[in-house]
Amino acid sequence: MLGQRAPLAQQAALAGLIAAGATALGTLPVWLSQTTSERTRDAMMGFGAGVMLAASAFSLVVPALAAAGQQGLGPWPAGLLVGSAILVGALCLVLLDRWLPHEHFIKGPEGTQGALSQRLKRVWLFVFAVALHNMPEGLAIGVAWGGGDAAAASALGTGIAIQDVPEGLVIAVALRGAGYGRVMSAGIGALSGLVEPVAAVAAALVVGWSLILLPWGLAFAAGAMLYVISHEVIPESHRQGHERLATAGLMVGFVVMMLLDTALAA
Repeated sequence: MLGQRAPLAQQAALAGLIAAGATALGTLPVWLSQTTSERTRDAMMGFGAGVMLAASAFSLVVPALAAAGQQGLGPWPAGLLVGSAILVGALCLVLLDRWLPHEHFIKGPEGTQGALSQRLKRVWLFVFAVALHNMPEGLAIGVAWGGGDAAAASALGTGIAIQDVPEGLVIAVALRGAGYGRVMSAGIGALSGLVEPVAAVAAALVVGWSLILLPWGLAFAAGAMLYVISHEVIPESHRQGHERLATAGLMVGFVVMMLLDTALAA
């Protein structure tokens, strides 16, 4: 059984590494000491939110409903199963968000602010925040490959990699603005994507172990991504007063991911 799951895990690892590489690519302007305006960063962050939102709907929730139907569940049981898994996925991120000390790029520290957070340097609080942000993307990639649909998994991986480029830039620029050096800011931004292949392999192995878990896994990843979009990405993109640009970026990102999903997965 493990040998049968290995190719799926390898594909998931490769897709996760591509997404991590896209995150690193986005940090190049900081490596080169170039600056971007707040308007541009907010528009790019909105674009990433749109891609993630479309991926949650078209690449995760819709396939989850279809997988539940293929397992013999009717419309209501399938909907209740998927809806429950979405809520569980979001709840897990809520618990991690409360327990794990981390720092948002604009609104400051969150999570357990006890002795642990006091011992951590501010840079590590940022790293934990990035890990919380990237984990659902890796889970989504892994679940998609674990389900065995290469076309759909490729479409999802492509969309996540596209939105990871501006995400890497935003992370590096935010760290730079928080007072860290150019090399450290870009380096952390580049390395932040490594959470994704790790989460992708873990999710692919779990789902590949039993296809009964596929609708649960897809919906769980969707719930985690929806939580990150609403709690992290959209508020950060609107906080500097560029709501219209961020919303325009979200709409464009949603349409781009929708087209990728319908074209590549066809």
